[in-house]
Amino acid sequence: MPTSPIGARIKALREQHKLTQQDLARVFGFNDRQTVSAIESGTRRLKAEELLLVVEKFPVSLDYFTDPFLLVGEGKFSWRHSGVTDEELCEYEQRAGRWIAAYRHLAPQVGVESPLLRRSLPLRPRSSYEAAMAAGERFRAEFEIGPVPAEGLARVMEEELGILVLMVDAEPGISGAACRLPELDAALIARAEVAGRRHFDLAHELFHLLTWPAMPPEHSERATTTGGNRVEQLANNFAGALLMPAEVIRRRGPWSGLDESNLVARLNRVADELQVTSSALSWRLVALKQLSKSAGASLPEAALRNNGRPSVEMKNGGIQAEKPPPRFSRRFAEVMALAVDKGFISLRRTATLLECPVEGVGDLFAEHGLNRPVER
Repeated sequence: MPTSPIGARIKALREQHKLTQQDLARVFGFNDRQTVSAIESGTRRLKAEELLLVVEKFPVSLDYFTDPFLLVGEGKFSWRHSGVTDEELCEYEQRAGRWIAAYRHLAPQVGVESPLLRRSLPLRPRSSYEAAMAAGERFRAEFEIGPVPAEGLARVMEEELGILVLMVDAEPGISGAACRLPELDAALIARAEVAGRRHFDLAHELFHLLTWPAMPPEHSERATTTGGNRVEQLANNFAGALLMPAEVIRRRGPWSGLDESNLVARLNRVADELQVTSSALSWRLVALKQLSKSAGASLPEAALRNNGRPSVEMKNGGIQAEKPPPRFSRRFAEVMALAVDKGFISLRRTATLLECPVEGVGDLFAEHGLNRPVER
């Protein structure tokens, strides 16, 4: 039996139970830990009787090793959230991992290949914030996203960079995540957030995916447009510059010399035009020295919330957004629809995977402009 992804799952199981390779070697009856290391790295095949021994010794089923719709020991996640416990985060990560694993498994079968090459940004942890902002501006220019980059960012990420973008129903407090696999990158965004926050989170996760080898992000980070460790601040500066180009902002000025009421009104109006939040725009102006830091910090938060529009507070402290975008993405839905049509996955299993009733699968496909499925 091939060890991929079995080797990675063996390693994950060992680490979950806080065992060393030498400990696991004793379970298998091996003379040394090198054989375990070879199994985990994929250079040695796992025999059927050895796999059955693992199932006997640990509280897992064979599906743990053979289910292609699991993401165990292979992907690295970085989550943006506030007030979410480690247990809640890990539980949701397992659910989200199934969607990414399903796409990874089914996409090649329906003719959608992962990109051959990965793009990266020439930035390092000690790069200046100005360098991060310049990279954001240059990204927008080179991919010709236009004067409102928020409108085309997800398309560029999927079509030009091969990054899977998923709009998801996340647990309260989770705003987004980046996921790094050996052959695939993915960004998950909470679709219930207001559009401005969704767009900023997406640009922020893009930074992590483009700089992962040089500065791997932490597994858990606080969702904010300011503060955090240096890598998070670099990501925020990149995201702000990508979504709020300096030339566009300057044309919407002047920004200094306005009284508070007029400044707030202009911030809210321009933030709506750029599809960002007024708070993010105010800090972008501070970074561009179009607004003093003290002026930015003194702006009334209530007047900027929801870009000045009346809003309904939700139980988790967030703001009720406008109608959210469809779940997942058109590319994801296309792969799932083709897989159902070609018989690579049943309609019922698709419904279980997508956490909806069977008839809901057709509704999801229809939201993305696709035909309702006919199971063969």
